[in-house]
Amino acid sequence: MVAHLKFELLDSDYAVCIDLMTKVFGIDAAERYFEGLPLNLKTGETYTALLHSFAGAKLTERAEKLFERIKESNLTLSALTYNEMMTLYMSVGQLDKISSVVEELKRQKVPPDLFTYNLWISAYAATLDIDGVRRILDEMSHDSNSNDGWVTYIKLTDIYVTIGHLVNSEFNSLVEADKRITQREQITYDFLIILYTGLRNKQRIDEIWKSLRMTSLKMTSRNYICILSSYLMLGQLKEAGEVLGEWKQSTATDFDISTCNRLLDAFAKAELTEATKSLHFLIEKNCSESK
Repeated sequence: MVAHLKFELLDSDYAVCIDLMTKVFGIDAAERYFEGLPLNLKTGETYTALLHSFAGAKLTERAEKLFERIKESNLTLSALTYNEMMTLYMSVGQLDKISSVVEELKRQKVPPDLFTYNLWISAYAATLDIDGVRRILDEMSHDSNSNDGWVTYIKLTDIYVTIGHLVNSEFNSLVEADKRITQREQITYDFLIILYTGLRNKQRIDEIWKSLRMTSLKMTSRNYICILSSYLMLGQLKEAGEVLGEWKQSTATDFDISTCNRLLDAFAKAELTEATKSLHFLIEKNCSESK
């Protein structure tokens, strides 16, 4: 396409090329390709494509350095660039850095999209910071870019943070939301699990967990922690034990005892006594079986 001048390549074409270079030749080759592009082709799209490669490989330091270059470039960016950094921090467990990315997005006056809010809320939900979740929901409701889909999302998330105060009409709207919220992103499965935990609907949680495992997506520690905490909050010790065992035997995702300990601390801080006791029991059992 480059050789035949009759094709006029767009910024998005070069971004796709970077993505393909990463998959075929590796990240270093993709980075060399990007650095070799003329200055006018180092756009928001091509920068973000390389950032996506770094984030996907969890190369935090390289991603952060590139993100600094992007901020200094004075390019017009979309929420996608910031979402890449937020997704990276979610995947490596550095949840405390997500708020700073959101602050930078606001400082640059970049409109957040639904996925931005999804990631931001998930960071607070992961630490059981309900007040933080409510603040974000309030901000979403006043966002000038909000639409009907956002309104549904706000309502659904509010269901999670008001566990035990549910009515049938809200339950029905959540069932419909499975079809309306895109499942293109892995984090959507996690959030649906959280929402159905608020509804105490174990059957739907089981179905979503089964559906996630049937996809071609690589399971992450976040996925395991999400479903593990869900079962524990519902008092389903048997299922929680099975999840822990599956995670331990997974060849795709290394079992992370430190993440479990952080969840244990979060449960204790939120005074979820039974969930704390159950997780402590499962962690001790897992450690004894590993010896």
